[in-house]
Amino acid sequence: MQPIIIAIDGYSSCGKSTIAKALAKKLGYSYMDTGAMYRAVTLYALQHDVNVHELEEWEIDRMIDLIEITFAYNRDKEISETYLNGKNVESLIRGKEVSEKVSFVSQIPAIRKRMVDLQQKAGKDKALVIDGRDIGTVVFPDAELKLFMTADSKIRVQRRYEELKRKGVEVEIEEIINNLEERDYNDTHRKENPLRQAEDAIVLDNSNMNQEQQLDWVMELLEKDY
Repeated sequence: MQPIIIAIDGYSSCGKSTIAKALAKKLGYSYMDTGAMYRAVTLYALQHDVNVHELEEWEIDRMIDLIEITFAYNRDKEISETYLNGKNVESLIRGKEVSEKVSFVSQIPAIRKRMVDLQQKAGKDKALVIDGRDIGTVVFPDAELKLFMTADSKIRVQRRYEELKRKGVEVEIEEIINNLEERDYNDTHRKENPLRQAEDAIVLDNSNMNQEQQLDWVMELLEKDY
């Protein structure tokens, strides 16, 4: 199989990153978590008490120039972790404060433009699995394989709750419900590159599928068509 770009879009807590990481590992591809990129920018703004909504575009460009986002695989935990300017911030970017702000930060055109530029550069040599909310529609509209992931809302809430519990984050179910509803609304209604299914995307509803079944499902697609 020739190297391709696999673009995965979908709603929050549908397991986009989980399947993307598994695919990258299986195929020997690079993996990019665009959601983590926006979370890292949000964390930087919070840490430096910056209200990005009050900045001019040139000020945002200057701020982004001060931010370096990288990913590294943790063999002990068997997960890819996000680094902000050399510091592991994986747990920080998944916390409540960042989760409540990231949808608003990601709506800012100047920030999205800079992030998209970085994402497109990462895919110039193909062999990339990348997940987010506008990958198949904006970042890589010509991606060879596009997936759009969804799941029942109750299952998404439970998955998010279990994820946070594993990371030691104490949170009430009601908070997660409110957060996911707000993020879904912001993602689908934002003016700049809203979340939508690409016309040529294949829908993966994983409500009743475990991680192994999802990986097998996608690998069957690849083996049949690529």
